[in-house]
Amino acid sequence: MKVVTILGARPQFVKAAAVSRAFNEYPNIKEVIVHTGQHFDANMSEVFFTEMGIPKPDYNLQINSLGHGAMTGRMLEEIEKILIDEKPKYVVVYGDTNSTIAGALAAKKLHISLVHIEAGLRSFNMEMPEEINRILTDRISDILFCPTETAINNLEAEGYANIDTEIVQCGDVMEDVALHYNKLVGNDDVLLNALKIESGKFVLCTMHRQENTDDPATLKRILTSLHAINEIYPVVMPIHPRTAKKIADLGLEIHFKTVEPLGYFDMIRLIRNSKIVLTDSGGLQKEAYFFEKFCITLREQTEWVELVNNGFNKIVGSNQDALMEAFDHFKNKSFEKGTSLYGDGKASSVIAKRISQE
Repeated sequence: MKVVTILGARPQFVKAAAVSRAFNEYPNIKEVIVHTGQHFDANMSEVFFTEMGIPKPDYNLQINSLGHGAMTGRMLEEIEKILIDEKPKYVVVYGDTNSTIAGALAAKKLHISLVHIEAGLRSFNMEMPEEINRILTDRISDILFCPTETAINNLEAEGYANIDTEIVQCGDVMEDVALHYNKLVGNDDVLLNALKIESGKFVLCTMHRQENTDDPATLKRILTSLHAINEIYPVVMPIHPRTAKKIADLGLEIHFKTVEPLGYFDMIRLIRNSKIVLTDSGGLQKEAYFFEKFCITLREQTEWVELVNNGFNKIVGSNQDALMEAFDHFKNKSFEKGTSLYGDGKASSVIAKRISQE
């Protein structure tokens, strides 16, 4: 049984590491990997295939640095050609990127069964391109693998009981990845010493979303807050190329430590040694939880509402007062994880078993 997996953005590489490993347990599954090239920097794609043991992509489309329409259109065109040649039983897409919707449209127009991993998530903000991508992908998928009960409830509220699709609550593949690779990551001291930071005494921050980087006033507010936090605990930011460019274009100063984008193992080292995590990334919000760190989210909404409802995450957007209040709330608070919110680390096995059955 041939399965074509569409990958393109950094978080998808991480998720694919777990699912591809689970596919290997079933001799009847042959996986063909298509890398759209959406993230093309070596530090943001190739390192994952090398470091995490993900099979090298069979195709690399090298489509990047374009607007949403041009990027999605070119991906759709090229993916369609591959699907016509490969004739898979399933196309698997992850998450909510341009690569996701392009792969989904190509599959359905060729009447190929479509599998969406990380389905049912909603931010309820239609100004986010990711929200558009995930809603449309869910609607045309044949199998929806949902990470949480919240995701199931979202689909039910949208009338999916009346839509001919299979809905499976499988848990979150990101937890599979975190549990697996946490055991393999070695000594943290080399990275911490290189960055001149101490375990438990720094704040880890990532920021890449357009709503934070493209509006100068928003970007300035966030940087001002980060500078204030840096006076209390050093801030370390693996800086996204777009974020770095926007800051440079505006002539803004950075008074905290920045580093080039890191591989997944080094990110694990930073997460598990940090005091608090600040991010606008969906994946890092969960990874903070997996490694028992409180998270402050630089967005107005989150798909991971259970983290907020259980007190592990605070949503602050770019509000400086809210950000500092959240930081003060978390900085001396003990993390008590309790029952896992995202399954038991076996989501990938559930997905592979289901796909292998036909």
